Amino acid sequence: MTTFSLKPPFLSILLLIGLVLCLPAKQALARTSSLETGQAMFEVLASEIALQRGEAGLAYNTYLELARELDDPRLAQRAMEIAITAGAPELALQAAQTWNDLAGPSQTKPKEVLVTLLILNQRWPDAVNPAIALLKQQAPAQQEQTLQQIQGLLARAKDESEALRAFYAIVSALKPTPTNPGILYTYAMSAEKMGYVDVMEKTLREILRKNPDDVNSLNALGYSLADRNQKLPEAFKLISKAHQLSPKDGFILDSLGWVNFRMGKNALALEQLQQAFNMKPEADIAAHIGEVLWVMNQPEEAENVWRKGQQLDANNPTLKETLKRLKPDWTVTDTALKGTWDGRFAVKVTGLTESRNQGGSGGFTLTQDAQTDVLEIRNPVGGSIAKITIKPGEAILERDGQISTAIDADTLVQNTLGLPLPARGLSDWLRGQTRPGSNASVERNDEGQVSKIIQDGWTLSYDWGSAQRLEKLTMTRSSNIGSIDIRLVFDTPNE
Repeated sequence: MTTFSLKPPFLSILLLIGLVLCLPAKQALARTSSLETGQAMFEVLASEIALQRGEAGLAYNTYLELARELDDPRLAQRAMEIAITAGAPELALQAAQTWNDLAGPSQTKPKEVLVTLLILNQRWPDAVNPAIALLKQQAPAQQEQTLQQIQGLLARAKDESEALRAFYAIVSALKPTPTNPGILYTYAMSAEKMGYVDVMEKTLREILRKNPDDVNSLNALGYSLADRNQKLPEAFKLISKAHQLSPKDGFILDSLGWVNFRMGKNALALEQLQQAFNMKPEADIAAHIGEVLWVMNQPEEAENVWRKGQQLDANNPTLKETLKRLKPDWTVTDTALKGTWDGRFAVKVTGLTESRNQGGSGGFTLTQDAQTDVLEIRNPVGGSIAKITIKPGEAILERDGQISTAIDADTLVQNTLGLPLPARGLSDWLRGQTRPGSNASVERNDEGQVSKIIQDGWTLSYDWGSAQRLEKLTMTRSSNIGSIDIRLVFDTPNE
């Protein structure tokens, strides 16, 4: 007797057919067309065969178009699965949105997937409304589980402030408020990020009322009071108790040093802060040490510590605020920025094998106006290759009369032009600044100029000329396609 096995794609086909046959009669009749038609079934089969042949894009597009045509959420779900398997998170998100729209408001599974993909794509603001809609359909125990899952994804956020703002909006919409102390603590920290200090303080005090020995809440409330220079005796009492409960915690020791600084005990504060930095080298602790040294009239020592802090994370909010307040020549003002850079680029990609080596060169012009960057890329003889307009949360590429859009400019340039050019935040880098959001390391030369930035996998090396003008910028990184080397030479740097 002859036997055979079914491969996973054909199992998917049979499952789809079975689901169609099991549709309620009213639902089947409501459709203008369905998977039962020969044409629709042919397209499903063709898509799965294309997928087996490695043509994931064709299969994805067919499934998504068919889902919209037939108003069938299962086909959109299949398109999403194909995109996830193919490593295309933006396409997976697009299919998940369609799946959720077609499934209807009563279905929770599409909402769970959509919220997760939005967050993994760093679209925290867009995840707020779907998350609230999902949570309002869940029982309290399910709500707690969902919030813990969202809470766990906060660690992956490129922009912590944006993520905490989204978390605050989600939890604030729930009535009654969750009771889990871990969720409440994160909610309190997100409230502080939003500027709602009263909500933060009330939430932390509620946690401490139920658990007086909650170390994180003791430290957070005490530090917040000390940082605002309020109720210093209470702040000292709260932080001292946290320190007694957890004497080897560098962050709590930092809080203890900070409250002593606020109380005028500079020498003791400096000693404690330096101990905290040795235990936990963090940029915000470096910011505190530098401020104490600055107040103690030791500016050179303060600058040295701040340099160390910038090497750890130049985007740390505490460090940035401290430098803006005490060392303004190291920072860019908050006024609207404008500038133009014109020059030439050369790209060299050394692949994992010789056959994969590639490169290219040409000219570019970058124009910045407030939060909008326009990058024009030209070929070596001056002809236009593409124009990319970059705004917060959106990138638009114009090429040969065609327009493409994406959330991330770097991904758009790579997918459309095949060039690994870091377009997003390039104007910040050309000014010698870190681009916002992710952690960054900054090194400075003896004149205080930025000599190196490490951010998002890129290492940037700066050559400055006279009059503080950037003459050359070298950008390198390792990737799954090999080693990338980009050199920018400027004809008119920031005119």
